[in-house]
Amino acid sequence: MAKDNTRKSSASAVGGTATAVLESPPEPQIVPKSVPESASTITTAPSEPPARKRRPRPLAAQFNRFPAVQTEDELSNRQAELFYLQKQIQQQTQMVLILEDGERVQGIIEWYDRHSIKVRGKNRVLVYKAAIKYLYKAGEIGTAPEK
Repeated sequence: MAKDNTRKSSASAVGGTATAVLESPPEPQIVPKSVPESASTITTAPSEPPARKRRPRPLAAQFNRFPAVQTEDELSNRQAELFYLQKQIQQQTQMVLILEDGERVQGIIEWYDRHSIKVRGKNRVLVYKAAIKYLYKAGEIGTAPEK
């Protein structure tokens, strides 16, 4: 059952009629591409994937970062630190903190936690304890408060 791809069109012009036969464009034909012979052979994949390489990790770095149990010496130092800071907060003592980079922060200690101290001076500053070289009372070493 072939389909007729022709259409008839009629148009009237001045002085007569004209009939034209219009043909629709031919349908595109699909031509298979030629495949090289080397690509036509199918290779089978290996049954097991290759093993992943792992880097060995040093044991010391895994287990010594955060010890779960603190020694007696560390506990006594921590308790002394907490007692000293709590006393300075209650008395609202002017303190000077000297940081590792040499910068001075002066003010009253508002609060502290395990890793930081909040100081109220000209501005309110949160200082990491790891960044503090040492601290002292403002009048202790003979230094006057900054103006």
